[in-house]
Amino acid sequence: MWTCPRCERKFKNNNQSHMCVDTTIDDLFVDRADHLVLAFDTLLTAMLNWEPLSFGASKHAVVFTNRTAWLIIKPMSKALDVKFYYDEPIEHDRFHKITQYRKKFAHHLRVKSEYEVDDELLELLRMGYDYGMEQ
Repeated sequence: MWTCPRCERKFKNNNQSHMCVDTTIDDLFVDRADHLVLAFDTLLTAMLNWEPLSFGASKHAVVFTNRTAWLIIKPMSKALDVKFYYDEPIEHDRFHKITQYRKKFAHHLRVKSEYEVDDELLELLRMGYDYGMEQ
């Protein structure tokens, strides 16, 4: 893993092309409802022992990486858009949408409260985490 000396984000490849931003995770949650902040904190706490794991703010989202970027959480006005990648579509009623991106599939979940962060959700996210470790 390579860490950008300017923005301190971690990347799979040395000198990987990216856009450094001066945004912090706190900045992404300015003017967001408290329940969204609590939902994000609950997600983060649940994943903290998954190693390797790093995360940081990009322009509009929090990007989580292990060997590659595997999870993107975008705070929206009423929910968190939680997106992870997998090599095939996963059939589950919790997905808001599934889109194909090159040879992988982006699975989008909407999380509105900390109570939606349950074992089932974490099992789905763990599939994305494990897929990211294989890349």
